[in-house]
Amino acid sequence: MRYEIFSTSHLKRWIWKALGLILLVSSCATEPQQKTKSSPKPKVKIEVPTFSADSAYVFIEKQVSFGPRVISSKPWQNCAIWLEQKFKTYTPNVILQEAPITTYDGKHHTLKNIIASFSPEKNNRVALFAHWDSRHIADHDTENQNKPILGANDGGSGVGVLLEMARQFSIKNPKIGVDIILFDAEDYGQPENSGFPIMQNSWCLGSQYWSNNPHKQNYFAQYGILLDMVGAKDATFRHEQISFYYASNILQKVWRKASRLGFGNHFVFESANQILDDHYYVNTITGIPTIDIIEYDPATESNFNKHWHTHKDDMDNIDKSTLNAVGQTLLEVIYTE
Repeated sequence: MRYEIFSTSHLKRWIWKALGLILLVSSCATEPQQKTKSSPKPKVKIEVPTFSADSAYVFIEKQVSFGPRVISSKPWQNCAIWLEQKFKTYTPNVILQEAPITTYDGKHHTLKNIIASFSPEKNNRVALFAHWDSRHIADHDTENQNKPILGANDGGSGVGVLLEMARQFSIKNPKIGVDIILFDAEDYGQPENSGFPIMQNSWCLGSQYWSNNPHKQNYFAQYGILLDMVGAKDATFRHEQISFYYASNILQKVWRKASRLGFGNHFVFESANQILDDHYYVNTITGIPTIDIIEYDPATESNFNKHWHTHKDDMDNIDKSTLNAVGQTLLEVIYTE
């Protein structure tokens, strides 16, 4: 073992060097590290397409040009062919769902539900509904009550809006998957004093069939939106009670979007009576929470449009500003999901 002998001056120099080293290490250990501020991520602006009311109007006009679309009639057959072909110009995923039915008057028919799907591989989906048939009688008219009506608003308007939306989807796919489902035989319901035995559930035969037999096994959508009578001038839409019961959050979402877009004159934050429509069967059978955007007019006895189930439900009953309010609102809902 060897001992090192230091002089006093040598020892002092060694102590000062040691102290300097300790201070250096200490200062390095305690020196605060400068934090780099991460700049906030810029908000991605979602580009929502502009709805073309002119296009929707033309689609309604085309349907009406076939004549009344009463199940099993020639105009109905021609319109079904056109609808299927038109959807195929926007998506290859088009299904024609056919099924035998018997109506309240004992007649046998084969209904045709028409389904167009966009991004069918996506699990996050929304279903958009309308009925494409028209009433077989004018039971709320004062003349020619036994003749079928054109149904420009009642049937044609919802289909016209959805066809225009399909056109937009083909140009720019939304982030979610969308199924457009057109129901048949919605309006072949039993009228009062028909002379036939009362048939339960005589209305909405297409939606009843689809709800029990969806076009895809185990099909489910996050929610559904039904359009019915969405094209008349100054039409107002309220919180229909079946919609509120089964899908109040969707109802609020759609009405708030409409209000922010400046369509509060059409989408009114007031309650309306419950209506037996296609959405009732979608809600109760499939469990898909579905709302009904349908005109409510408190000034009429029926609470529907004044030309409901009459021969005046023609193209003169269609207003582009109403079509725009409904279509642009729905595009906003779909593209911001």
